[in-house]
Amino acid sequence: MTDKTPVPAAECTDMQQVRAAIDGLDTLIVSLLAERMRYIEAAARIKKDRDLVRDEVRKTEVIAHAVKVANDRGFPPRLAYRLYDMLVEGSIAEELELFDSRP
Repeated sequence: MTDKTPVPAAECTDMQQVRAAIDGLDTLIVSLLAERMRYIEAAARIKKDRDLVRDEVRKTEVIAHAVKVANDRGFPPRLAYRLYDMLVEGSIAEELELFDSRP
């Protein structure tokens, strides 16, 4: 394996391998979150009314989807719920700031 190819979790034999793989995954996760934020920016640009930024029905749908995917992929659903609740609330806060800064 090359230095950039992570060792599969079941084959890790030391913490350096574990940490290197986690660091690589964290880079991917943050990259995906940044891409997700581009869509939050688009939503702030597209929505006609500030009251449309907070949509509790949509928030529930997003979290439920994340929990289902987590459950299907072997990730703790309770952790997915907590992470996505925080992610959605943070996204709403960012979108409100973006909406309020529009010309």
